[in-house]
Amino acid sequence: MWCYRGGSISTEPRINDRIRVPEVRLVGPSGEQVGIVPLAKALELAQEYDLDLVEVAASARPPVCKLMDYGKFKYESAMKAREARKNQAHTVIKEMKLRPKIDPHDYDTKKGHVVRFLKQGDKVKITIMFRGREQSRPELGYRLLQRLASDVEDLGFIESNPKQDGRNMIMVLGPHKKKTEAMAEAREAQAARKAEAKANPGRSQNAADGELADGELAEGEIAEGETTEAETAEAPAEASAEA
Repeated sequence: MWCYRGGSISTEPRINDRIRVPEVRLVGPSGEQVGIVPLAKALELAQEYDLDLVEVAASARPPVCKLMDYGKFKYESAMKAREARKNQAHTVIKEMKLRPKIDPHDYDTKKGHVVRFLKQGDKVKITIMFRGREQSRPELGYRLLQRLASDVEDLGFIESNPKQDGRNMIMVLGPHKKKTEAMAEAREAQAARKAEAKANPGRSQNAADGELADGELAEGEIAEGETTEAETAEAPAEASAEA
């Protein structure tokens, strides 16, 4: 938020000598109501308790001030905000591209990626790419999308039915599991793996980290045809390896 002269307006509360009112409604360190007292008396009590006088309700008449350790209060508030951001779930749409005449092995591989995305609580945009004469056979793409939706129905549902979009056919799968639930389960699994690795230091790194499930990739590895989160935020990538 900016003022007329271009300077920033501070959102920090006024404390101690920065408070410029004749009297305040004072709240003690434990939340007890002290009552309306002169500002000088409130500052004197703050020094006596070795605390800060913090204005917590500037719009009240008189303003409400509380005796507290302001440095500790700011630190705890920052930690709470950090934890809230950590647990915040962002909706992510992954993308998987297939050809209507996909090889069975490639289909299983790509289905594995879709399974992984849904387990993570992410939506998945499935794109069937038609080329040449394939454009005259849209039923091939429709059947493939229905087959994939059926194969992963225990993890996701059809959020957007198959529809033709130029030379492509698109369907969106939504996860049954919420993103927050998936994140919590992932953290629990990671903690369990770390505890197991600590209890068995002789095991190999792969065993300690846990084997990847069928169709999963190692961290940092990108699935064929997968759109990264950064690309999804702007626009789906046009180019993708064909199945």
